[in-house]
Amino acid sequence: MAFFSSIRNALARSSASPSAFLSQPCLSSFYSTLTAPKLFISGLSRVTTDEKLQEAFAAFGNLVEAKVIIDRQSGRSKGFGFVTYETIEEAEKAREGMNAKFLDGWVIFVDPARPREPRAPPQQGQQPSETGFRTNKTVGWCG
Repeated sequence: MAFFSSIRNALARSSASPSAFLSQPCLSSFYSTLTAPKLFISGLSRVTTDEKLQEAFAAFGNLVEAKVIIDRQSGRSKGFGFVTYETIEEAEKAREGMNAKFLDGWVIFVDPARPREPRAPPQQGQQPSETGFRTNKTVGWCG
């Protein structure tokens, strides 16, 4: 409570009126954090499809791709996806317009997509035994 009153007092003492302060352009529109036109969408419903994702994000620009990531075994959505636009400006508009909005009854979050991290190659030395189980080489308590 004291924090808000100190801010209110500081604004009241400043020479600029509050309306002039609010009319200044937002700096976030000048300094975009996006470096690529690809967005990561998290919090998707299990029933969200590629088509629904494309419909929701098409209003912000020309979509190159809208993809919901599917689990290989179950065939269901993993709850996240990616949307790619033609330009970074369109992706920034979509990020501002759709972040923390509802899609299929769930709140979704829109963030810049990061490059895929390289995976370690599979180890060739481990062969399954005749029973189909691998031997665990861990020594000690792993609880």
